[in-house]
Amino acid sequence: MAIETVNPYNNEKVKSFEEISEKELDNKIETAHQAFQKWKKTSVEKRCQLLEKVASIMKNRKTELAKLITLEMGKLIEQSEAEIDMCISVYEYYAKNAASFLEDKKIKIEDGEAFVRLTPIGSILAVMPWNYPFNQVARIAAPNIAAGNVILVKHASNVPQCAAIIEEIFTEAGAETGIYTNLFIASKRVAKIAEDKRIAAMSLTGSEGAGASLAEAAGKNLKKSVLELGGSDPFIVLEDADLDKAVENAVKGRFGNMGQACTSSKRIILLEEIADNFIEKFKKELQDLKVGNPMDKDTEVGPLSTEEAAKKIAKQVKETVDAGAKVLLGGKRMDREGAFFEPTILTDIKPGMVAYHEEIFGPVASIFRVKDEEAAIELANDSSFGLGGSVFSKDLKRAVAVADKIETGMVFINEHTASRPDLPFGGVKRSGYGRELSALGFEEFLNKKLIRIAE
Repeated sequence: MAIETVNPYNNEKVKSFEEISEKELDNKIETAHQAFQKWKKTSVEKRCQLLEKVASIMKNRKTELAKLITLEMGKLIEQSEAEIDMCISVYEYYAKNAASFLEDKKIKIEDGEAFVRLTPIGSILAVMPWNYPFNQVARIAAPNIAAGNVILVKHASNVPQCAAIIEEIFTEAGAETGIYTNLFIASKRVAKIAEDKRIAAMSLTGSEGAGASLAEAAGKNLKKSVLELGGSDPFIVLEDADLDKAVENAVKGRFGNMGQACTSSKRIILLEEIADNFIEKFKKELQDLKVGNPMDKDTEVGPLSTEEAAKKIAKQVKETVDAGAKVLLGGKRMDREGAFFEPTILTDIKPGMVAYHEEIFGPVASIFRVKDEEAAIELANDSSFGLGGSVFSKDLKRAVAVADKIETGMVFINEHTASRPDLPFGGVKRSGYGRELSALGFEEFLNKKLIRIAE
């Protein structure tokens, strides 16, 4: 399998890497296993110092790292820089909070004493995506390394330089070999790794298919897994919303990272009273976006991650339109070199159409009109996904009541779905299970050991 950098701006091959052999893989797993025996006994203070050093190195190398993201998967350079900032905040958050998260949790009982102690479980295999190549890794690496686990990462095959440099940063920060390990392997080898007794648990961020495959492998070997999969987030705008604010958030929420985020605002649900006004403002914002080289600061529309990604979206849009949906804007590949697709608005989408049921992982906004709040909630929940969602209303009590009825792992009021180190992140239904970030994410791969002291 080719593990290579292909610049999506011009589809030029930049650099390739060799997949490691079975013997090399076994050696890396063993090295990680041995590193864990020492790391779990290391003080939390020392572990957190490592994270602080990683954050510091990333600050110093921010420009270099951001350019690497843009080169490998086409993210706009300012958004790449913002990703590095977010990544840094994750490492700093766990460096600051790990000690308190690890404190014993006392249990109130009638006789004697009891408490829960959190202890590390071993080597965690993380299968990571290309769309946030540094930040997604930080979300699994920072809490687990702070807690005393060690991490092995099978990163996406189209961002190998990002994958390699993260391990380099940990080494530069003083991590012993095996605490953080990059694995250049094909996805088909993951199931076999799950069988290895030295692997304690597994995490994956990616597609439904990849998640199902990893969950099967983990379950068959009685190992815990956490999955963060696809999403088709509803973005509900009620009739009393601040429309300008809603439109601004819809543009950022749907077209940030060229729409290549699980939590993109993929289904914009508008109450009939404000639909025309919203659509007019929304369309105008998109028409004014500047297309260009993602390395240029003034570019607002760049390429998708790969040529294959652009072709898939073109197919999904065509099938949706052929079934009767309307294109208000865009709808096709751009007539230029690279993996470009026009910012697109689709309307008149009905059940049975591709855009109604499937996740479109790119710059395509699906707009729905509904008669009332109840219909908005019903449509929001008519999805196999359940990751995030948004509700816009000036009446916060009403917005919270709507949020309470939405079947997702997260709901944001008066802003698009976002990610912060101090907020738990995760979904329900086919969007996966488990949580990342915050104290909840910290505890996913820890043994919650009960210690009972009799009188």
